[in-house]
Amino acid sequence: MKRVLLLENTALPMLALPRAAKRLLALLVDAGLCVLTVWLAFYLRLGEWIGLSGAPAWAVLAALCMALPIFIVSGLYRAIFRYSGWPALLAVARAIMIYGLLFSALFTAIGVPGVPRTIGLIQPMLLLFAVGATRALTRYWLGGMYQNQLKLAALPKVLIYGAGTVGWQLATAMSNSHEMRVIGFLDDDVRLHGNLLNGYPVYSPDDLEGLAESLGVSTVLLAIPSANRKRRNEILQLMLHAKVSVRTLPSLMDLAHGRVSTTDLRELDIEDLLGREPVSPNHILLGKNVRGKVVLVTGAGGSIGSELCRQIVKLEPSTLLLVEQSEFALYALHQELLTKLGDMGIQTLRLMPLLASVRDAERMREIMATWKPYTVYHAAAYKHVPMVEHNPAEGIKNNVLGTLTAARAAQEAAVAHFVLISTDKAVRPTNIMGASKRLAELVLQALAQESATRGGTCFSMVRFGNVLGSSGSVVPKFRQQIKDGGPITLTHPDVMRYFMTIPEAAELVIQAGAMARGGDVFVLDMGEPVKIIDLAHRMIELSGLTLRDAENPEGDIEIAVTGLRPGEKLFEELLIGDNPQATSHPRIMKANEDFLVWVTLEEKLRSLQLALDLNDVATVRAMLQQLVPGYQPSGDIVDWVHLEQEAEMAS
Repeated sequence: MKRVLLLENTALPMLALPRAAKRLLALLVDAGLCVLTVWLAFYLRLGEWIGLSGAPAWAVLAALCMALPIFIVSGLYRAIFRYSGWPALLAVARAIMIYGLLFSALFTAIGVPGVPRTIGLIQPMLLLFAVGATRALTRYWLGGMYQNQLKLAALPKVLIYGAGTVGWQLATAMSNSHEMRVIGFLDDDVRLHGNLLNGYPVYSPDDLEGLAESLGVSTVLLAIPSANRKRRNEILQLMLHAKVSVRTLPSLMDLAHGRVSTTDLRELDIEDLLGREPVSPNHILLGKNVRGKVVLVTGAGGSIGSELCRQIVKLEPSTLLLVEQSEFALYALHQELLTKLGDMGIQTLRLMPLLASVRDAERMREIMATWKPYTVYHAAAYKHVPMVEHNPAEGIKNNVLGTLTAARAAQEAAVAHFVLISTDKAVRPTNIMGASKRLAELVLQALAQESATRGGTCFSMVRFGNVLGSSGSVVPKFRQQIKDGGPITLTHPDVMRYFMTIPEAAELVIQAGAMARGGDVFVLDMGEPVKIIDLAHRMIELSGLTLRDAENPEGDIEIAVTGLRPGEKLFEELLIGDNPQATSHPRIMKANEDFLVWVTLEEKLRSLQLALDLNDVATVRAMLQQLVPGYQPSGDIVDWVHLEQEAEMAS
């Protein structure tokens, strides 16, 4: 290792020399080789070392006067030694052959007093080996190093924002990176500006736009894991005009178990910029219905269900039942959680991956009767608005009847708590998905009233808006469209949505469920709604690209407006009424929603099921309007089966 470093340290100054100096140095080396080979030739002939004076001096002078002009004329010093290959070595051989003919003609054929005739043959052969060896050595010594320098120079140049310990560790970790090259730091501390840290200059963040142009900076790495979202937003505002992409490190908690490495770098997720600072969880509420208990999660392989499982594992239940109808999703989650348990050193927790559909009453009863879970988190649902709109019967069967089936099985198994994962689309819905989720809420509200009289299962539901990174979320969709060069597709320029990170949502669901008394409709505080077109603009800017529009036709990424999809709303709401109640948690509210008693609702559900079995979509929509106050379909029926049947009848 030390030898490698020594070679690198001596090679870099050589590579930095001007071309003329390199040629002169090569000429001097060859001159030295001429002298050395004459001396060595005399030793091989006489068997002893002699001084290069008198007659031997004439041999040295002849070698210099013949060899160097021939080498110059043959173009040996125009060649770049670090690229020397067989063609260059053949050129050396040709030049020395010419030289050898002249040198041997003088000292072997003609003869010079005091110089043995065999010197004219031995010295050219020695010179051939010596010059060829120096060229090969130079290629080995400088060639790889020069190629590395070229590759390094071609790497994207990056600045690290944060000249603290984390930034220094990141720069050290990236010193041998083959993906990007650190050329300096940015830091808010004016005392550091103009100084060197680990050999890299520290610049002011205010100079970023100029640095991006003059130094060719393409990326800024945020090495400030302790900064909150507000501070990150302030920093990112400085970067918007510099046209640089931004990558970041995880939080301090994620880095707490080891040094920083380049693998820790990730794309700047938009969840780092949206919403509020997370509130510290109430650990009593988190563990109340989970720790040491049997817990069941339906839809365990989905976005919300899988995150619920990750959070629950940390709380160490005795058994976690993973109920999922997708074999692959269940397998992937089970393997992930097994690895997590191994990393955490937890050996007592039992993970049970169970293939099942929540619509299968026998299977759900069998599972719950076997393990008798204390808490059930019901996350299984079809959530994609246009997909459910095109397949309404299946969406309602899964979201409504599946919820009823799971809830009845929970009652029979004396489950203590049953928590439904709901959505803001259930409020004054304009689509089948939202209406089905509101009807699922009504089912649980009615069952909760029924259970309250008998002291049975405590039913509750938690309603929240979009979660970032879930299946169907705009963030991964926009990111992929940006990578593909655009355009970003947007359904309407005025669409607004609430956003929350998946981990925060899952954590709040667990805490809300622990506060339930029966029939509770909890609503999570989602912060301020976000305009989706503003989100698209920000993602383009943070990728170091520009928006292409009428004002900037030479921009990189275009935004294409495609029109609202079936059932899609411009704005989402979280409350049907205007009288939410506060709870002991600052991010969890409790809504007061009207509902039907179970006797009335049960009869209507039977009629709904008959219509679903016949796929009578018109009747189904009419019944949903009766059952779900505020449901106003936003368009015509778009069920694929219904449309195909109509087309066949028309033809």
